[in-house]
Amino acid sequence: MASRTRRALFSASLFLATCAILGSFINQKVAAQSANDESTLRDSLHSFTNVYSVVEENYAEPMNTDKTDKAIYDGAIPGMLHVLDPHSNFYDPKAYAQMREDQHGKYYGVGMTIQPQPTPSGKTKIVVLFPFEGTPSFKAGIKPGDEILTVDGKSTDGLDSASVATMLKGARGTHVSVTVSREGAARPLVFDLVRDEIPRPSVDLAFLIRPGVAYIHVSSFIETTSREVGDALDSFGDIHGLVLDLRGNPGGLLNEAVNTSDKFLQKGQIVVSQRGRAFPDQIYRATRGEEGPKFPIVVLVNRNTASAAEIVSGALQDHDRALIVGETTFGKGLVQTVFQITENTGLALTTYHYYTPSGRLIQRNYDHVSLYDYYFVRDEDANSDKKNLEVKLTDSGRTVYGGGGITPDEKIDNVKSNTFQNNLLIHYAFGNFSKHYLASHTVTKDFEVDDNVMQQFKAFLKDNQIEYTDADIAGVNDWIKESIKSELFTSQFGQLEGLKVRAEWDPQIAKAITFLPEAKTLEDHSRVAHTTNTASR
Repeated sequence: MASRTRRALFSASLFLATCAILGSFINQKVAAQSANDESTLRDSLHSFTNVYSVVEENYAEPMNTDKTDKAIYDGAIPGMLHVLDPHSNFYDPKAYAQMREDQHGKYYGVGMTIQPQPTPSGKTKIVVLFPFEGTPSFKAGIKPGDEILTVDGKSTDGLDSASVATMLKGARGTHVSVTVSREGAARPLVFDLVRDEIPRPSVDLAFLIRPGVAYIHVSSFIETTSREVGDALDSFGDIHGLVLDLRGNPGGLLNEAVNTSDKFLQKGQIVVSQRGRAFPDQIYRATRGEEGPKFPIVVLVNRNTASAAEIVSGALQDHDRALIVGETTFGKGLVQTVFQITENTGLALTTYHYYTPSGRLIQRNYDHVSLYDYYFVRDEDANSDKKNLEVKLTDSGRTVYGGGGITPDEKIDNVKSNTFQNNLLIHYAFGNFSKHYLASHTVTKDFEVDDNVMQQFKAFLKDNQIEYTDADIAGVNDWIKESIKSELFTSQFGQLEGLKVRAEWDPQIAKAITFLPEAKTLEDHSRVAHTTNTASR
């Protein structure tokens, strides 16, 4: 059988397999499907195969493997799924492997984040953003700003960062040679790295941001998140306040959101409920409950806090266990179940809606909204008119709203950057200045960006034709100093120290800390409400 024919049959079979899974839910696991429905489904599938056949035979260019994959993976299947809702999705082999890696929170490689950067000649170079602490690249001495020239002797010219990342990954215990160019070094540096398991923790920062006040940032919910949060809490010792930062957290695994919430709630309290059509409804409760002394909690969220992160925010808010501050969250209340279609492809299909303990549906309305507008064009004032939102009550009787994300108890506006700040970031000014500065200086933990360092930074901007005025600098002086210090600390001491610098300066975090007394009052109400509800039951 010709290769192209085999490919066409596989692509059509893949589409039909995906349709079969969808059909099983459309038909209540097939059992209740009527003869008319079966006929309609067969006609639709027959139409698809006819269209595919016409395209393959008559398209102006040959339907090679790349075009076939694109037609199926990027066209037919996603188009079918997005008619249903914005979150049902198909994973081609590459995306499926990445999804599984993300869920596990680990992979095998050398442990660095890389990114492409443009050069004056118009080409692109691959630069190390930072190595993860404790990994082979970190231990070997690879630094932020190093330009990767070759991997195992193969040049990176013309390659994108994904291709270079694939070259760096491999089986545990295998060697990979990496040649880098470093500013201040007379010649390229060659590193012989031994690949190892690279953990990718979801708690990327946890420390005492003030005396007795802990700070935890959770970037996503993967298989290890609840354990990571528990370990962080244990490391703090006796604290009298916690800021739980869920900004930018896109969600992840439902069970990890439940287990994380369990660490802050009372045993038996509802965390979230699921309601679907093809499966029985489910209610998830705190099975162990908060252990040890209680402390007030402020949860910091923004418009990109979504899904599993909204489960945690909604549960803590409904039970009056935490004060939610920041911006209204994304509003994703649809639960996807991942079905394996072939050995290396998967279908993430919406099977449930989730509801907070008070009964709020968090999902935003997506009817008559384009996929682009749903994700990127959101009305900042959509929830300002509360009369159009469903009203629910927390355990202590506070009013909360559903149907459009988690509305914060206290609003903290996002700090927006201006044109000058964006220009500095586009030109990678801070990372490039950091490697330039460290080529002839060292920094210690008590380092501060003084007037001398600022003068060197200004000279660096002029040398690199990055335009600025004194007014530009003065308008964001504190932000510039923090950005310089963060990049220097990342290079000198590791990624965690750089993140700490940013967190200690962050105006939103600083504002969130000021709400801890209000969170303490809320926590007292939570305890009284739980005692009353337990007694009434």
